Amino acid sequence: MSLIRNRWLHAALVLVAAVGVVLLLWWRGPAWGAVGNVFTAVQWQWVAAAVGLNLLSVLVRALAWRTVIVQAFDEPHPSFMLVFSAFSVGLFANAILPGRIGELARVAVLNRRMKHEGAWARLLGTVFAHRVFDLVSVMALIVYVVITAHIPDWAVTSLIAVVAAGVVLFSVAIMGARSDHYAGLEEGLSAVRKVVRLARYGLSVMRRPGPAALALLFQMLGWTCQLFAVYTAMRAFGIDKPLPAAGVVLVLMNVATIFPLWPGNVGLVQAAVALPLFTYYGVAKARGIAFGFGLQIIEASVGIGVGLIFLAREGLSVAMLRVMPDASQAEPPGDEPSAAEVSAEADAERTRARVSG
Repeated sequence: MSLIRNRWLHAALVLVAAVGVVLLLWWRGPAWGAVGNVFTAVQWQWVAAAVGLNLLSVLVRALAWRTVIVQAFDEPHPSFMLVFSAFSVGLFANAILPGRIGELARVAVLNRRMKHEGAWARLLGTVFAHRVFDLVSVMALIVYVVITAHIPDWAVTSLIAVVAAGVVLFSVAIMGARSDHYAGLEEGLSAVRKVVRLARYGLSVMRRPGPAALALLFQMLGWTCQLFAVYTAMRAFGIDKPLPAAGVVLVLMNVATIFPLWPGNVGLVQAAVALPLFTYYGVAKARGIAFGFGLQIIEASVGIGVGLIFLAREGLSVAMLRVMPDASQAEPPGDEPSAAEVSAEADAERTRARVSG
């Protein structure tokens, strides 16, 4: 009964949000005929450049994830192509399915090719570490936008939450990778205990400054490519505004998709993009709305197009993506001895050696 109530509550919230978006676009939106006219004047060479930059962003972010994976596993390590394949399937799942199922999809896809014991748990931990680096990159983008542009008041609360979450998760990752301070937490909780344990298995990169810096560099390069992809997409739609305006669009687009209410949050994204461009940069609403649709199509063309290719390569279907296991179904690998246990065992061995001598 509670499950049914939760589904009805979720459906009611989605309905309210959808009605709100429709009313917003009807009340403050443009003449929709003018939106169609904008598409007739799109400069396709800039569209091609934006697609290329988005693809480059996916490549370097997959490199960041592989850097994390290499630190979490002994050899043999998965090839970049295997990691890129799993990462692309995850992007595809996130694009077409609600609930960020793509994070579990990429783990499940790569786990099929891993021969290490307990690989599922470690891979889930590497996704957590990868997302920590992602949040650090987002925080850098937010700082850039705050310094160089204006952020609408409605987005400030969400951005503060993102920054706070980034600081907390980065601190947890560093402390969890370097110490056993979370043993008490793991003993006292159930579902949270398992998630914490799984996360810690993939945090080896946090103990190595060099690889950690390399993974962070790749993530920041990925976000830089996305920033310039937005900038070139603006050129494609005749929006000749400076780079900080592209930063505002990228930040607000991500704010609008923090909670995936429906696939792509279509409509909500366009409102989040067009209204600030109209308010702060004088971009006509029709052009802003058209650009919002175009930008979302450009990003989806990479995530869905490349994802479909690798989905077929892996012999998977969309139906299979819907039944990916969650963290509660993952079994951590056999417990690794703590430093204290290793030291105690060594002392016992030395004692036995002295007695036998």
